[in-house]
Formats: sequence, structure tokens, C-alpha cells
Amino acid sequence: MAHIHALCFTTPRPWSAAEFSEMLASPSVFMLHIADGFALGRLAGPEAELLTIAIHPDAQGKGKGCELLQKFIESIRQNNVSDLFLEVAETNFTAIKLYESAGFATTGRRAAYYKAPSGPKIAAITMKYTLPEPPPT
Repeated sequence: MAHIHALCFTTPRPWSAAEFSEMLASPSVFMLHIADGFALGRLAGPEAELLTIAIHPDAQGKGKGCELLQKFIESIRQNNVSDLFLEVAETNFTAIKLYESAGFATTGRRAAYYKAPSGPKIAAITMKYTLPEPPPT
């Protein structure tokens, strides 16, 4: 995970293998994967947070991010989650487009949230996705 994350991110900085291990040790954190990527999330009662999602650069632009995001949403639906939250660097236009196309709405902006390798800090956009009610059975 750390290798793929490092290939995908400079801002925010990539997470180390130790950081991934530490997060995954928490009972509320879970990981989903597909052949070329992974998503890490955290459950908190009726809410969930998408901590990170990463697709190997060689596989980007082929619908893998959308596939993984939908898999992530389906997995949290099984845990009775009603709302999904995330933060994304305001300069990560590809990710923002992915989230918007999946139905996420912008809920806020955190100024100077991410430290860039050089230059000014970058704001985070906060987004929310409300899972539709399942059809009655």
C-alpha cells in the first residue's frame, strides 16, 4: 500500500508502511483492494470516512478509481452507514471530479490544510456522500 500511495501522492505526502500498519490496527479502520489499487476507510457509527484511495499510475484513467469507490460505498452500506465523508486537496482535480461524479457534494474548505513539498500550503475540500435508503424488502 505504501508503495502505491507514494506513486500517487506528493500533496498530501504519502503515508509510510508503518503508518498504514498503525491505522489498520484500529478496529474501526478497514481496507478494500482491487488489482491496481486500494481504499482505506474508517467506520464511526452511522458515518464513515474515506481516508485515502489510490490507483497505481499505470492503471489510472481506466475506470479503476470509479470501480473502487463504488466497491467502497457498497461495503459501508453493509455496515448501515448513512453518510460518507472525505477530504481532498483542492488541487487534486481528478479526484474531485471522481467524487462529484459519484454524487459527493462539497461541504467546506479547510484553508492551508496540506503542506506541499515546496510552496504554499494547500486547502482541503471536505465532501459528503449520503447513501440512498435501500429499497424496502
